[in-house]
Order: sequence, then structure tokens, then C-alpha cells
Amino acid sequence: MKPLDPRLLQRARAARRYVALTAALGVAAAGAVVLQAFAIAHSLGPAVTAGSAGTPLALADVAPWLGALGATIAVRALIGWAQERYAQKAAADVVAELREQVVAHAAALGPRPAGDDGAAATATLATRGLDDLGPYLVRYLPQLLLTAILTPALVLVVLGLDWVSALICVVTLPLVPLFMWLVGVMTAGASERRLRTIERLGSQVLDLLAGLPTLRAFGREIGPGARVRALGDASRRATMGTLRIAFLSGMVLELLTTLSVAIVAVGVGLRLVEGMIALVPAIAVLVLAPEVYLPLRRVGAEFHASTDGLAAAERAFTLLERPAPAAGASPAPALAGATLVLDGVGVRAGDRGVLAPAGLTARVPLGTGRPGGGRVVALRGPSGAGKSTTALVLLGLLRPDEGRVLVEPVPDDAAAAPLDLADVDPATWWPQVTWVPQRPTLPPGTVRDAVTDGRPVPADALAAAARTTGLDDVVAGLPQGWDTPVGLGGTGLSVGQRQRVALAAALLDGEATGRVSDDGAPPPLVLLDEPTAHLDARGEQVVLDTVRAWRDAGRTVVVVAHRASLLALADQVVDVASRAVGPAEAVAS
Repeated sequence: MKPLDPRLLQRARAARRYVALTAALGVAAAGAVVLQAFAIAHSLGPAVTAGSAGTPLALADVAPWLGALGATIAVRALIGWAQERYAQKAAADVVAELREQVVAHAAALGPRPAGDDGAAATATLATRGLDDLGPYLVRYLPQLLLTAILTPALVLVVLGLDWVSALICVVTLPLVPLFMWLVGVMTAGASERRLRTIERLGSQVLDLLAGLPTLRAFGREIGPGARVRALGDASRRATMGTLRIAFLSGMVLELLTTLSVAIVAVGVGLRLVEGMIALVPAIAVLVLAPEVYLPLRRVGAEFHASTDGLAAAERAFTLLERPAPAAGASPAPALAGATLVLDGVGVRAGDRGVLAPAGLTARVPLGTGRPGGGRVVALRGPSGAGKSTTALVLLGLLRPDEGRVLVEPVPDDAAAAPLDLADVDPATWWPQVTWVPQRPTLPPGTVRDAVTDGRPVPADALAAAARTTGLDDVVAGLPQGWDTPVGLGGTGLSVGQRQRVALAAALLDGEATGRVSDDGAPPPLVLLDEPTAHLDARGEQVVLDTVRAWRDAGRTVVVVAHRASLLALADQVVDVASRAVGPAEAVAS
């Protein structure tokens, strides 16, 4: 990422305002520094001259300059206060804008925005990663702008006072960015490695938290602790390495700028002794010389402290520049009685070099919404074959890399042609699909709210759904029944209890959420991703009863199945397989 990347100004409106304000404050700071130098010189020069000549100095002779000196000190303090205050606010606004864009774009890209671990990496980037942009905006960027404004202005002022000192500044100033570049070359990749380490740690912790109930059930919750500790140690070592680099580079730049200021001071002192320069200009040059190098010194000192934020911003821009699938313009047809046709569907599995699924072909008739018109379709295959990916394709969250998914209209609608799912507007597709993931995530509220989505539902319908899914036994054992609070993600309920809540909500889908067709029928397609993966025999029976209820109601249930009980219940079994990608295909992709 460049020191001031144009993409930051394009994507963050707060950054544009902040840069304009910082530039204005930089101009004011330049004027205040020059005025302060002249005030010190004109106050101190006459005092030194009068003292050496033995004549008294009247306070009135230097009072205006002393007043100007006090005013400039106050102005510089005010500029520093304004810069710090608005820098903190602008940093928070910029990070919030980028975080919102990253999350929205990641959602538009689908569940795999950056490979197999894209979701976890995006979560780390949107939470901790972009927070590292704060030091860049608060400390580094203001000094960078001050360097561009203040340093040239002060060199011109020094040139008007003493051309020799100005020449020394012009010769030594390029050494500072040169050494910054050398240090940057030697430490290239340190921040990228640290961010990758944090992303791996975040992915591991997220996976651990997601599977902790299962691990605890089998007494294996202690096992992953060693891996988390190892990643934590790697993150600590990377952070300490970054700090060492920052301290060493700061020391190099401090030494270089101190020597440069010393050369100017020695030259001015020698020429002052020889009478080649007047006292007042000499004092002004001596005051201005450190100010010429100060912005560059601070830029160098803050550069490595801001590289973590620069690396995170680069990741964010890379994600935001990834083209998202355009929303389909065609409205989804009525699915009741239609047929889904998977025609050679293949999806690349991240960076694994395989298609999972590969060449999947099947016809899935959808339910009619009338009793007896339902169907159970089981997706069968080994782990990693792409069964869950197939469900995401049917949801419209993933687009096939090969083949296509067609929606054939009802047979009696001869005028309608098959429609590619990639061309369908998701806003009209999703209301006709009920989705129950492998690990349901419940919104915060009460158990009743989680089942009904906060909408009024007839008591008999709610009771029937609870009986079918076994949720009535769960509610009977809760301290406040249906009004028992549930935390974010379903905190307070076990995995099996969350599964029952999700199944009951899916049974009521349409009636509880208002997602019904014109004839009042619920969504004709139900997608289940391994609904029995974390359940015991009793929980498995609940799922089987629920699937039968959907089929009896005239809905098509597409279920990712591992257990024989689900396969035995299926009216149609679709085998899903993966295939390695050949070299020619890998190059083409």
C-alpha cells in the first residue's frame, strides 16, 4: 500500500475530510513555526547584543516579539490539540466505513470470499485487522502531510536567511527517506506475516468455539489448547519482532537527523564567529533547523507502528476489489411444481485443487404444496465431496464454476422457458426456500421469538410444530418456558435444543414469517445440511419426524445425509463426488 493510497480517499469519505483538515492545520503549523523562530531570534538577538555591549535593554523594545512568541506557542498547542482530537474521530469513522464495506461486500461474495478459510479471515480483518489502521490515521498520516507542507516551506525560509544552511538541509534531507527505504526493504513482509499469524489464530479460535460443545461431549475440550497456545506464541513473537524493527529504525533515523542538525549548527556557529552571518538570522536558522527535520523524524518513527494498519487496509482493498456476482434481474418463477435441474455442476474448493462437487447432474422435482406432493432428496457422498457446497449452490449463495442450475417451470406452463439460477434475483428466490444449516444460529430474544421470528402465530400451529420437533419437551424443562431468554447465537441452549428450535421455526416458515405464495402455501423447497450430525438417537428421530411432516405437507426436502436412517427415508438419492483439477484447468482458472 502506498503512503497515502488513493483508494482510501475514494472509499472513505471521512478520510477525505480528515486529509483536508490536516492539510489546513499543516499550513497553519508552518506559519506558526516560522513566526516562532523569528520571535525567538528578535527577542534573544538584541538581548545578547546589549549584554555584550554593556547597555541596558528596555523591555518595550522586545515586548512585541515576546507577545508574538507567546501567541505562537498557544497557536501550536491549539493546532496539536485539534489534530489529536479530530484524528481520533476520523480514525474511528474511517475504520467504521471500511468495516461496513468489507462486511457488505463479503456477504455479496458469498460464504467463501477468499478461499477455504475466507470467512474466518474476513472476520479477523473486519474485527481486529482494521483496528490497526488507527495508528496510521492518528499518527503517521498527519506527519506525512506535515512533511509535504512544512519541510519545503521551512527550507525556503532558511534559504532566505542563510543559503549555506539551506544547502546542507537540501543535501541531507534525502538521506532520511533513503534510510527509511533501506529499513523497509530489510523488514519487508514482517507485518504481512504478523497479520497472517493473527488470522490463523482467529480461525483456530472460531473453529474451537464452534465445536466446543461437541468436544466437551466427548471429553476432548483440552486437546486444542496446545494448538491455540502455539499460535498465541507465534503472534507474540511476530509482534515483538515488529516492535524491535520499529525501535531500531527509529534509532537510525534519530541519529541521522541529529547529525544533520549538528552540521547546520556547527556551520552557523563558525560563520557567526567569523562575522559572515548576523546574530538574528543565525538564531532563526538554529531554531528552524530541527523543525525542518522533525516531520521526517516522526514519519520514520511512526512508519513501522502503522504498517499493521497498512497491511490490513491492503487486505480490505483486495477484498473490496474482488468482483461480486451481479444480482439477477429476472424474478424467480413460482417454485411449486417446478423442477430444479443440476447440469454438470462443479465448484472449485478454494485452493485445494479439486472440484467439489464435480459434474453433478440431477433433476429435483419440487413440492406442489398439497398433501402427498412432497419429496425427500438425499445428497450422499464422502466427506469433502461437496454436499454442503451443493446446498449453497441451490440457495444461490455460490455460483458454479462449471455447469449450471436450471429452474424448469411447471409442466402445464408451456410458454415459460427454463431459467438459469445465476440470472435469478436472490430477493425473489430466497423467500421460496427454507434453510436449516448444520449449526443453527439463533437471534437474541426469547425461545418464542426464535421460533416465530417475532410474528404472531396461532397457538395450535405453534404447539403442533413443537410436538413434531420435540421442542415441547425442551420448553417444559426451561425455567420460563417459551419466554426463556436466549443469547446471541443460541447461548443458553444446547446444540440439540437449538436444532429443535431451528426445525420448529422451519416448520412454521411461511406462516410465522409471512413468506407464503399467492395461494398461501409455505416455501416449497427445504434445504437441510446434515441435520443429524450432532444429535443422539432421540434427536435423530425428531429430525426424521420433521422431514416426514414436510414431505406430507407437499414440500421437497433436500437433505445432506450421512446416516442410513435419512437415506432410507429418501425418495431420491443423489450421489455427490469430487474430482482433482488437472494442470490445464488450474491454469485456465
